Formats: sequence, C-alpha cells, structure tokens
Amino acid sequence: MKHRIPTGVWILGFVSMLMDISSEMVHSLLPLFMVTSLGASAAAVGLVEGLGESTALIVKVFSGTLSDYVGKRKWLAVLGYGMGAMSKPVFAMASTMGVVLGARLVDRVGKGIRGAPRDAMVADVTPEEIRGAAFGLRQSLDTVGAFLGPLLAVALMLVWVNDFRLVFWLAVIPAVLAVALLVFGLREPPRPAGVARTNPIRRETVRLLGKRFWWVVGIGAMFTLARFSEAFLVLRAQGGGLPVALVPLVMVAMNLVYAASAYPFGKLSDAMSHKLLLAMGLLVLIAADLVLAVSAHWTVVLAGVGLWGLHMGMTQGLLAAMVADTAPAELRGTAFGVFNLVSGVAMLAASVCAGLLWDGFGPSSTFYAGAAISAATLVVLGWFRGDAQAAGA
Repeated sequence: MKHRIPTGVWILGFVSMLMDISSEMVHSLLPLFMVTSLGASAAAVGLVEGLGESTALIVKVFSGTLSDYVGKRKWLAVLGYGMGAMSKPVFAMASTMGVVLGARLVDRVGKGIRGAPRDAMVADVTPEEIRGAAFGLRQSLDTVGAFLGPLLAVALMLVWVNDFRLVFWLAVIPAVLAVALLVFGLREPPRPAGVARTNPIRRETVRLLGKRFWWVVGIGAMFTLARFSEAFLVLRAQGGGLPVALVPLVMVAMNLVYAASAYPFGKLSDAMSHKLLLAMGLLVLIAADLVLAVSAHWTVVLAGVGLWGLHMGMTQGLLAAMVADTAPAELRGTAFGVFNLVSGVAMLAASVCAGLLWDGFGPSSTFYAGAAISAATLVVLGWFRGDAQAAGA
C-alpha cells in the first residue's frame, strides 16, 4: 500500500519554514553585525555561534525526555517557538556582545526545546515505510525558509542602506506567524492506549536504546565535528570583497541547494544503504571544504557553499530518520535529545576551534581542518562493517 505523507508533517514543515525565515533574516547578518558594528573577532564569533548552536542541541535532551514522560509534545514545541520569537527584538536592541550572546542563547534554548518534540511528532504520525521521505520533506520546507530569510535580509539591507537593526525588527513577523500556525493548525496524535508513564532517564530505560542507536549517535557526533558553524561561510564571503548587503546571498545559495536536495535524498534513503549515502555525503563535504579553502572569490565561495548545502541535504534528514528507526517508539523524544546532546558538545568544540584557526592561521586553515576531519569520519564509517544493520546497509 502506498502511503501519503500525513498533514501533520506538512504543518510542522511550514512552521519550521516560517521560523527559519525569521531566524535567517537575523543569523545571515549576525556575523557581519558582530564584526562590523560591535568590533568582534572571528574567535568571538565562533564562540557565540558555537555556544548558541550547542546550547540548542544540548537542551533537546531534556525537552525530548520530558515529551516522552508527559506524552504531550505539541506544547513544548509551542514554548520553544515562542522563545525564538521573543528573542528577535533583543537582537535589534543589542549594543554589546554580551547582549547578542544572551539573545542568541535564548533563541537557541527555544530551538532546543522545540526540536526533539517536533522530530518525535514527525515520527509518531508517519508510517515507518516513508519515514525518510517525511523527515526529508520537513527538512526541505525548513530549508526553504533558510534561503528565503537571507533573500529578505539582502532586499531589506539594500532598501534601507545596511540598517541591521531594522531587519532584525522585521524578523519578528514570520516568527509570530509560526507560533500561531502551530497553536491553531496542529492536532497532536493521542498517546497510545496502555502505554505507562515512566521516567525515561532511568538507567534501565536508557539501556533500551540499544547498540544500533548508539552507533548512530557516534557517527552523528563525528559529522558535527566535521561541519562547524555556517557563520564562517558568511565571513568567508565577506573576505572576498562582496558588499555587506549582498553577503547573505551565500546562505541563500547554500539553503537553495539544501532545500532542493533534502526531500529527494530523504526518499532515496528509504530504498538504499544508509551507510553508503552517509559516505557520499562526507565526500561532498570534503569537496566543499577544499573549494572554500582555495579562494575567497565570490564565484568560488558560491561553489563551495553549494556543495555544503548538498552535503546537508544528503545527510541531515537521513540521520534524523536513523535515530527514529533505531529507538523504541516510547523513547523517541529521549533518543532525539541524547543524539543532539552529543552533537551539541561536538558543535561547540568545532566552532570554537574553527574561530581559533581562523584568527591564528587564516581562513583557509579552518576549511582544510574541516576536510581532514571529514576524511577521518569517512575512515571511521568504513570500520563499522559489523554494524551494517545499524547503518542501514
């Protein structure tokens, strides 16, 4: 029987799209705002971005576990999206790096709260046979927002002559729309009858996640180490001499490729070896890093970020589907939380090291290091022949 992607997945995708429009209107300009308006160094940008992204990933472990315990995921997601919406005016009013960091942390805590319950809801409402396609669709819609946001930022910066703060104020509008759509548009599926409420953090409960799940966690962490914050893509474009108002176009290019590739590769992952597709994604990331290391000319940077977006489309929905496939249904929120906790620590380390390399040895060193870690991850991926089942091979 051919399954259709459930309405709830589409709604969650459009909610993600609206919030990403808002977030990327801010985040595509934030590295430039920090460097040009507040005088921050690349290391400081790496610290802010690393702390922000890792905080989002780490918070997911608690929100996912809580959603498993209470059996209600929607209102945790509403809380998370609401925090994201409330952070946008703070960016507009920020006059110091401390305020920017505070707003970034509030925004990313919100992302962490909503992420695991949202992903678990996608898994809850979707038949296993089309789960890769469902996660790919949600990721694709999310990424449509991620390239529309920078496009809006570019247009507004051109019209209002590089007024960062006005763009940040206008970013509030799609964020509020996202929260409203989630509140009024989504009906959460009922908790299955007969499922007892237990504490998922207990040692014997977490042990049920099993070896296959922990294999996915380990590989996901290595992928995160190999791929530092996208803020460095923005800084690389600025180094090539692009006008400030046009720099966010590199994020448009990356997310356009990401959005176009996420659903096709998610659907493909339902029919082919997961391990092989992950390896292909790593090869593409290595190519992206090498291209970005060679030159900061805008044509070269666009090629590099396009490859970066293709890597994201090939791997991000696939890793989410692998977490859902390897975790028991009653522990999916916890599973996504644990996966993101480990990935969050890796993201912080990767982004801080990327900033230090940038300041100490130049931009090219950051991307050469990313290529080296990607190659090491590819080697490790090949060692897991005994876990072929876990890899989907």
